Amino acid sequence: MNMSKLLKVFLVGLLSVLLMTACGGDDDTSSDDTSNDDTTEDTSGDTGDEKEDVTLSFWEFGNTGYDVLIEEYMEANPHVTIELQNMDQNDLHDNLFTSLSAGSGAPDVAMVEVNQLERYRDAEDRFHNLKDYGAADVEGNFLDWVWQTGENADGSFMFGLPTDIGPTVMYYRTDVFEEAGLESSPEAVGEMIQTWEDFESVAQEIYEKTGKQMTDGAELVFNARRDQAPEHFFNTEDELIVEEHDYIRNAYDYTVSLIEQDLIGDIQLWTPEWFAGMGEGTYATLLGPAWMQGVIKDNAEPGVWSITTLPEGAGNWGGSYLTVPAESEHPEEAYAFVEWMTAPEQQLKSFLDYGLFPSAPSVYEDPEFLDYSDEFFGGIKTAQVFSEAAEAVVPVYKGKGYYTVNDVLQEAVSNVNAGADPDEEWNAAIEQAKSALARQ
Repeated sequence: MNMSKLLKVFLVGLLSVLLMTACGGDDDTSSDDTSNDDTTEDTSGDTGDEKEDVTLSFWEFGNTGYDVLIEEYMEANPHVTIELQNMDQNDLHDNLFTSLSAGSGAPDVAMVEVNQLERYRDAEDRFHNLKDYGAADVEGNFLDWVWQTGENADGSFMFGLPTDIGPTVMYYRTDVFEEAGLESSPEAVGEMIQTWEDFESVAQEIYEKTGKQMTDGAELVFNARRDQAPEHFFNTEDELIVEEHDYIRNAYDYTVSLIEQDLIGDIQLWTPEWFAGMGEGTYATLLGPAWMQGVIKDNAEPGVWSITTLPEGAGNWGGSYLTVPAESEHPEEAYAFVEWMTAPEQQLKSFLDYGLFPSAPSVYEDPEFLDYSDEFFGGIKTAQVFSEAAEAVVPVYKGKGYYTVNDVLQEAVSNVNAGADPDEEWNAAIEQAKSALARQ
């Protein structure tokens, strides 16, 4: 800006106003700007240029509370209008897959569940690479394993920035433990059940003394053991390796052993019997993620459930990424919104207001986070339990056929729980998985 010319033309008072406007207009498109300034950076010598109005469509699923954050973002960025559409998780992913395949109909921003992300590994060209818009600059905001899951195999492409995650823990009924003559504080239970052998021993003791089973059913036990394995079903070349290591077979055999000892129930997830068991204490533990807190609260009375860590580590069930499909005509604005939504400040708000567990570890050191306690779970500092679990998760490659293999193994576990032969079910599941993968 030529200051001498301005001095010749304008009064001193008006000059002050113009200088203030120029400083306020030096906007670098950072989504952290909450000044409500609607001017763009002055590169031509003119001041007061308004940013072009932009409308972004955003598909989400679940109860996220993102509508509240969107209002905050639009207030700070009045040139941006965000149209939010909430839908069922399966419907969203099916609609997104169809839209991407057709090349039309996809939104500017799409929320993708972590395991569903595997469906799109071969479709990088249908998404904007967020590293082209500055994503590498915020890598340090996130847990390493969460960040790596959002990348392609060689790390050159970023599908989406992480939102919440689902570190898994052991929810347990204090009254059932006490009925069995066991201590029920989180510290005592965590000390008592450090390994999966400990879990089995305590399950035997509870069953002998109360007649109650250790957990609801086989699925969550298998999931917990599976998610702690350093390898799952595929290598990074998407070759099926489940028969080349023992991790998944060990998870299967451990679950079968508990079934055969009648230590776990046969209650299907999400059924009326499952919800009723939470409230009635018909099973002692529930192995689940952070977001399971809300489910338990909806189906049980306060003060009987508590939380401690899983034996031998942790896993992750759930969590999402915000992606920008290639159809978006406003990728810069879409990315700026995504970066703001997933920043630690917004993740803390989502945790405090809606219970979404942060993927940004800096939040774990925030005083509000550290001091957060939940009277429903006996007043314990639940945030600390989940952050410990989150930092214990080991990243693992899942592969685009993850659901295909996992579904048949889950069916095999269910069949064993119904009385089928374990070895026959395992062998049949592997053959079924190979056949299904060959057709893909």
